[in-house]
Amino acid sequence: MKIALIAMSGIRACDQELLDLGLTLPGFVERSEAIASLPSLGLLTLAGMTPSQHDVYYFEVRDLGEAPDDLADYDLAAISTFSAQSLEAYALADRLRAAGVPVVIGGLHATVLPDEASAHADAVIVGDGETVWREVLEDAERRALRPIYGDRLGRFDLADAPMPRYDLLDMNRYNRITVQTSRGCPFQCEFCASSILFSPKYRQKPAERVLAEIDRVRELWARPFIEFADDNGLVNRNYWKRLLPELASRRVRWFTESDISIADDPELLEALARSGCAQVLIGLESPTPTGLRGLELRADWKRKRQADYADAVRRIQSFGIRVNACFVVGLDGHTPEVFDAVYDFAERTCVYDVQATIPTPFPGTPFYDRLKRDGRLTHDGEWNRCTLFDLNFTPSPMGEAELRTGFRQLIARLYTADFTKHRRDGFHRQWRAARAAG
Repeated sequence: MKIALIAMSGIRACDQELLDLGLTLPGFVERSEAIASLPSLGLLTLAGMTPSQHDVYYFEVRDLGEAPDDLADYDLAAISTFSAQSLEAYALADRLRAAGVPVVIGGLHATVLPDEASAHADAVIVGDGETVWREVLEDAERRALRPIYGDRLGRFDLADAPMPRYDLLDMNRYNRITVQTSRGCPFQCEFCASSILFSPKYRQKPAERVLAEIDRVRELWARPFIEFADDNGLVNRNYWKRLLPELASRRVRWFTESDISIADDPELLEALARSGCAQVLIGLESPTPTGLRGLELRADWKRKRQADYADAVRRIQSFGIRVNACFVVGLDGHTPEVFDAVYDFAERTCVYDVQATIPTPFPGTPFYDRLKRDGRLTHDGEWNRCTLFDLNFTPSPMGEAELRTGFRQLIARLYTADFTKHRRDGFHRQWRAARAAG
C-alpha cells in the first residue's frame, strides 16, 4: 500500500487581537515557531513499525493546501491530531474520503472522543497506536477496516518501541527533533491533556533504545537539537543519572519538561549541564498559592512548593540550564493581581523563557468534566478554541472580559524585546556569578 502520514502541526489561536499582537513580539514568536516545527513522533513511530512492503510518506498539513489532490492515489491516510486541530483534521479527512482514500485518525482527541472522530474516518485508533497499527494495516489491505481499534489501558511496553522513521523528514525544515523516554506523569493535574489520558501508569523506555534513536538522528543531522517528548521526563533520577553521561559523550543539545524538584538535586543539575541540557520547561502554573489548591487530584504538591519557586529557578539556572517557566492565568481564585505577579516573578528571577496560557478545558480531562457539570463551559464542542490562548469557560472570580484583557496585556509586556533582553541578560549574569563562585 501507499500510505500518507499527516501531522496536524502548528500553533492555533482564535483570538485575532492576540495573534496580531504576537506577530510583533520576539519571545512569543520564538517559542511558537519552536513548537510549530516539531514533527509528529507518533506518526514517525508508526512508520517505524510498518512492514517494508508498504510505501510510507510523511506530510505536514500546512504543505497540503486546501485540496490535497496529490493524495488521491494513496491507499491509506493516517492523521494524528490534538483537540485544537481536530475540526481541521475532520475537514481534511472528509476531503480525502470523498476522493476515495480510506482514513485512520488517532491522537489524544480521538482517544477521548472516538465516536466523534469515527464520523469522519474509516477507523479510529484509541490510545497507544503501536498496539494495533499492524492490525490496522492488515485490515486496510483487505478493505475491512473496523471503526475502532485500541483502548486507553496503556499496555504497550516501551521496551518494544520501534525505531521512528526519522529518515522520512527533511531535516532542514526542523530546528529540533523529538525523542521519547517515557509516557505518563506521577502527578495528575486537573487540566492536563497529555499522555496521562491513555497512560494510567508511568512508563519508561529502556535507555539503550533511547540512545539508539539519538544515534539515528545524529546520522541524519550532524549537530542535532533533541526535544524529549515526555510529560515529566526527569522523574526517575537513577535512570537519568545513568543516561546523562551517554548523552554527554554524544555531544547533543536537548530540551525536556520536568517539575521543580530537580532544583533539589545539585548532582543531577551538574550532570544535566554536562550532558548538553539547554533548557527545561517547568509547569509552575501560578506565581502565588492562589489557584494551586486542588490543581492536582492526588495532592497539593505544587502549592506546597510554591514558596520556593523563585529560589529553585535560580538554582537551576545557576548551572547554565535555561528555565522556561510556564504559568496558567485565570485559575479558580485568580484575581487581576495574577498578571502583575507573573510579570514580577519573571523580572526578579530573570527566568530565561516564560510562557503564559489560559486554562483550557480539554475533553477527557477532570477540568472539562467539572466545568461541564457546573455549567461553566461557554464554547463546548468548539474544539478549535482549545488552544491555550482562547477562553472557553466562565472564570471565577474574574469576569471573562477581565481575563481576556489582562491576558493580552500580560503577553504584550512579557514578550517585548526589552523585557526578553532583561531576562536573558540576567540569566547570563547569574550563570557567570555561579561559575566564578566555583
